[in-house]
Amino acid sequence: MSLTDTAIRTLKPREKPYKAADEKGLYLLVTPAGGRLWKLKFRTLAGTEKKLSLGTYPEISLREARGRRDEARKQLANGIDPAEQKRQDIRAAKISAANTFSAVAEAFIAKNEREGLAANTIIKRRWFVKILQKSLGNRPISEIKPYDVLEAVRPFEAAKNDEKAHRALQFVGSVCRFAVANQLALVDPTRDLRGALARPKPKHLAAILDPDKVGELLRAMDGYEGQGLSITRIALQLSPYVFVRPGELRRAEWRELDFDRAIWRIPAEKMKARQEHVVPLSKQAIRLFKVAQKLTGGGNYVFPSIRTSTKSMSENTVNAALRRLGFSGNEMTAHGFRAMASTLLNESGKWSADAIERALAHKDRDSVRSAYHRGAHWSERVEMAQWWADYLDGLKANVAVAA
Repeated sequence: MSLTDTAIRTLKPREKPYKAADEKGLYLLVTPAGGRLWKLKFRTLAGTEKKLSLGTYPEISLREARGRRDEARKQLANGIDPAEQKRQDIRAAKISAANTFSAVAEAFIAKNEREGLAANTIIKRRWFVKILQKSLGNRPISEIKPYDVLEAVRPFEAAKNDEKAHRALQFVGSVCRFAVANQLALVDPTRDLRGALARPKPKHLAAILDPDKVGELLRAMDGYEGQGLSITRIALQLSPYVFVRPGELRRAEWRELDFDRAIWRIPAEKMKARQEHVVPLSKQAIRLFKVAQKLTGGGNYVFPSIRTSTKSMSENTVNAALRRLGFSGNEMTAHGFRAMASTLLNESGKWSADAIERALAHKDRDSVRSAYHRGAHWSERVEMAQWWADYLDGLKANVAVAA
């Protein structure tokens, strides 16, 4: 005889657990403590008898229990063991709950660190985890949908920061693809969001490219009075001679410099392209490095932080010095020394484009060509480095430099 709600309410606990049968294998197990548990008895295709828990009464009503029973019977008809399926679903739910966006992002960043990604890039990626924490951080990564990602990055776009919105979207995509590769999610929810955000305006870093104005800049830099012959002034003066990326200059270490061979060997982990870069040093550059050596040669960094010698100079130091000299961010930046060198070296007509590109440490997409070109233009680069230093000195002195 089938159960009714009235009959269920009259069931009383006994000294031992007992069953109150419904139909098609469904029954209610009444415990000595008064609990009433829905159970389904069934046989697998192999003939093994099993039991499946369907919830407790009255949280799960008689009608709901029968619905769950019927769903389990459909699974059996399709060759699925409902008890095993439930176990897998519970396990998947636990995995999903443990693998939140933030947890997977940290695993992704840890992998980046093992691969030797630049420290600054690691810092930026952790910053993205932080700004996305409120919107996505605690969400199981397998449950994140495209609209969830859009809701997370739209506020940056609304704040007129299109670049931040795009970079945040790219970071989410990288983390989600990492999750897919590690079987933590089925799809990357960002794959269909191409074109969803406003395209960021190209950001050109300001640089002085006119030779006469370059001369004015160099004279102003020589007159920098931060703290007499300060380490900031030397960093400022070295920037045009070596034209490396600002981060590479400020994180230069004494062990990387070889004055006898006139080279600066920047290790791969500090380079954007993750390849070692060797900079030929002009006489002027060596002279400046030796002045710096008298000030900071006892530590690791050529340009240490003013707060602690265990860290390098702040990334804003050279830009701040340029502002102090009266050059706005729309006129000149620390990164602008690279554009200056690229433009004027190419315009000189004296040097091959490949030698200039190698001097700028631009990565060649052709791996075979890149391997060849790393050493193919060294002699030309050495000659070019000295010519460039003499050329800059000529501009500074407002005199012509011999060809």
